[in-house]
Amino acid sequence: MEHVLPKLPYSYDALEPYIDARTMEIHYTKHHQAYITNLNAAIKDDANLLELSVEQLVSNLYKVPENIRTIVRNHGGGHANHSFFWPILKKDVEPRGDVLTAIEKQLNGFEAFKTSFTQAAIKQFGSGWAWLVVNGEQLEIVSTSNQDSPLSAGRIPLLGLDVWEHAYYLLYQNRRPEYVNAFFNVINWDMVNEHYVAAVG
Repeated sequence: MEHVLPKLPYSYDALEPYIDARTMEIHYTKHHQAYITNLNAAIKDDANLLELSVEQLVSNLYKVPENIRTIVRNHGGGHANHSFFWPILKKDVEPRGDVLTAIEKQLNGFEAFKTSFTQAAIKQFGSGWAWLVVNGEQLEIVSTSNQDSPLSAGRIPLLGLDVWEHAYYLLYQNRRPEYVNAFFNVINWDMVNEHYVAAVG
């Protein structure tokens, strides 16, 4: 199976003014596509790997031959992370559903969650991601370096924020905290809730 760029579920300017159209276009068509191109090149001669989805690849890196494992970890992770990221972005969706109840019970309330998630994103050194994940049935806030996926550590992502500079530099330059704050205006909480229900159901 050759991996392909998933269709973006909205126009490039749909998240303005929080995420600008030019950044969305470059991020989606250049950065995400590059991860896919490099992943396909790495696995093209391995029939077993070609049968796996990108989520299966990054969840089972030990099954990937050592000579291409780092490439699959980096570029497969980039493909998986971005394929997850695009659908969880939407303006004007209020937190609700079972995931909100779980956040309030397990993470000391929504405001405490927001503070902890913000800190995970801001304090991630260099490139990486901040995540809300399910570990077993427990919610956790974690960060990962580069394009590492929570799936590789057995965790199920519910919400992720890309804090690579390419995700925000055109609009926010070096002001990562402003970008992280803006992100809370474009979270598709209905999709996050779907992920949570599927993870614990």
